Parts: sequence; C-alpha cells; structure tokens
Amino acid sequence: MLLANAPWGGSPAYLSMYRLYVEDNADPLVKASALDALARHGEVSDADLISKQLQNKNIQVKVAAAKALQRIHDPKVTAVLCSRGTDENEDSSVRIEVAIALGQYAADDSFQALCAMIDQRELAVNLAANDSLRLLTDHDFALDRRLWLSWYRANKTPFRKELQYLYPTYQREKGFWDHITFWAPLTFEKPGVPVGMDESKLAPSTAPEDFQNLGNTK
Repeated sequence: MLLANAPWGGSPAYLSMYRLYVEDNADPLVKASALDALARHGEVSDADLISKQLQNKNIQVKVAAAKALQRIHDPKVTAVLCSRGTDENEDSSVRIEVAIALGQYAADDSFQALCAMIDQRELAVNLAANDSLRLLTDHDFALDRRLWLSWYRANKTPFRKELQYLYPTYQREKGFWDHITFWAPLTFEKPGVPVGMDESKLAPSTAPEDFQNLGNTK
C-alpha cells in the first residue's frame, strides 16, 4: 500500500508485482492490497485479471476487486459484474460495490441487472443500484422495479448521451485537529474518470474537479 500511494507506485516493475500478487498470492490481505494498487495504476487490460477475483472465496478480496473495477472501464467485464450483482447469495458488501461499478455501462445487461438489484433484500444494495440507474438514464423511479422496466421498454434511447460517471472516493468533514495542523493540510483524492472511459462522453459541466462530493462517499 505504501508503494501504491507513492508518486512512483505506477512504474512498470511495481505494476508487474501488483499483477503477480493478484494472481498468485495466497494471503487475502495481500491480494486485496494488490487489487487496490492495480486499480490506482493499472490499465484496461488488467480488468480481466481483476474481474476473476470476484469469484474469490474471501469477501475482502471480492470487495477490493469490485472497487477496482469502478476505476477501470472495460465492457468485457460487465457479464461477471452482472452475475455477481444479481446473485443474492453473494455478500451485500460486494453487491453494493458491483452496483456502483455498473453505473458506467450504458447497456441492456447492466440495466437489467441493476433493476434486479432494486428488488433485493438489502436497502443499501437497492439504493446503490438506484443511484446507478439514475446516473445512466437521468430519470428516477426510486425503488419501483416495474416502473423502471416499463419506462425502459417504452424508450428507444433510454440512456443519456453524456455519461457522467466518476469513480467514488473517500470524503469526510474536516475535524478540529485537521484545522489545527495547518502545516500539513488534509487533502482527499477527487473522483475521476475510469481508465479506458472516453472522457469526451462527459458533459461539459462535469469535469472531475467539479465532482469532489459526487456520488457515494466511503
């Protein structure tokens, strides 16, 4: 994690190490950390390697993989995302992150999976799926699956032309000590466009710097 957060953490030698740890390391904590690192510095071609970890037995690894796929855009991984998201035997913490990741794919399979997730038992999953549907369509039918599907069938072009997806990042209010330590100002990573996503599809008013507080904060 120290390497991943260092300015030089994306050098080829370290990228090779992250990939090796994701693929071969048996320790789930190491594997999850390597997934986080690969999400920060990886390429579109890494999406396939990352998506395979959604089948891992360890929940922390699967959550890390789903979060990583929020930062790397590759339509080839939507099938596995949809499969994990609609499997109600999957842990809800994984399905929440999958729902967020699906918000970047304006496609029928993503829409159908998100609608299915609206009907699942856990409210947090429902809300994450609804957020992604609103982002994809610029409409809001809350948690009514029938209304979503009815509207979708009635529209030949249901998805917005300019997809405004930015991966979420951690944000919180600054506390007392954050203001006191003025010599070490607290900064948070801003939401950004996933690697591989065409930035020209973003609306002109939705540049990354305008989205510091957009979406789910973690």
